[in-house]
Amino acid sequence: MTESLYIEQFNLTGKTAIVTGGGGILGRRFCSGLAQFGANVVVADLHYDAAIKLATDLEYRYGSRALAVSCDVADQDSVQKMVDYVVSELGEINILHNNAAGKSKNLDAFFAPFEEYSLEQWREIMSVNLDGMFLVAQAVGKQMVEQDKGGSIIQTASIYGVIAPDQRIYEDSFYLGKKINTPAVYAASKAGVIGLTRYLASYWAGSDIRVNTLSPGGTESGQNDEFNRRYSARVPMNRMAKADEMVGALLYLASDASSYVTGQNIIVDGGLECW
Repeated sequence: MTESLYIEQFNLTGKTAIVTGGGGILGRRFCSGLAQFGANVVVADLHYDAAIKLATDLEYRYGSRALAVSCDVADQDSVQKMVDYVVSELGEINILHNNAAGKSKNLDAFFAPFEEYSLEQWREIMSVNLDGMFLVAQAVGKQMVEQDKGGSIIQTASIYGVIAPDQRIYEDSFYLGKKINTPAVYAASKAGVIGLTRYLASYWAGSDIRVNTLSPGGTESGQNDEFNRRYSARVPMNRMAKADEMVGALLYLASDASSYVTGQNIIVDGGLECW
């Protein structure tokens, strides 16, 4: 390989990438990054209106194909219909960004103290954050195996799947006007994603399907100034992440630039995990 070819390793032209939770705060950036590097992007989201708006915008801006698909990752039939539709429209699947995460219907229940946490709420979040990861990875991975062309699967976890949150940062901390914390169910589900990734990386290695995790640190998305200050004080780079700063790691893992990388957890956290 000559040096002139290094840049081509990041070229995703002609490849089809599915992003679950594609209409979300990070999902929108991930979809845009993949499209800008040439991929045909499938915006899969429970909220179809947001997905189709983004897909239309991607096609206008970047010229490659973009599809919107309504998908409930916690529902096996919905996941399989998504895969079948993508294959029928675009022929194959080369990249999966298994990115969707659950949002509670009841924020009081979601942020409840551990001692009072309900099993119903625990299962609601796990059904998306971990069961959904399993269902989507299973359906897309099976398709990739049948295609016999390899592939790349990236699963979004979190810094709190690796380390425990510092409870002190939540004093006087709010998100969109609601007092917040990081519930145990969130941390446990994200740790499970990392474990699933490692298992699948070994399981599908013989099929040249690479499976890695992307673990974002705290990202600016509507937290109040006090939370931002307290969180930033725990980070060597002394600030929270911007959503766009996660995209480069995804493009690396999705592309041939990471052709010998599998089973890894790429942490993008400004150095929080290093001390």
